[in-house]
Amino acid sequence: MKTTTILLIDDNNIDSYITRHLLLKNKIAENIIVLSSAIDALKFLEEVQNEPERIPDYIFLDIRMPEMDGFEFLNEYDRLPDTIKNKCNIFMLSSSNDQQDIDKAARYSHVKRFLTKPLNVNTL
Repeated sequence: MKTTTILLIDDNNIDSYITRHLLLKNKIAENIIVLSSAIDALKFLEEVQNEPERIPDYIFLDIRMPEMDGFEFLNEYDRLPDTIKNKCNIFMLSSSNDQQDIDKAARYSHVKRFLTKPLNVNTL
């Protein structure tokens, strides 16, 4: 049986805790990697690029973060090898329903959906 892995990238500890708890409680993922920095997430993905079993199936990506926001992450993500990009499905997370962010997220081919935080069971 395949283990589902989610990489959660969010600088807000409370949001990360809630999302992680929701994913585990509802058995949506068996393995959740939580990173508070988009820069750290890119480093992680580069480290695991030759280990397919460690590449996450899903990335939950917050938009508003210091140092590198979610859109800047996506620009760098696009430069990663296809072994990563072909496996990961990205969901953008935001605590606002800003239409400009929704439209911008839709322009990235790797983004599957825009989700508003806090997440709930129905959304997932």
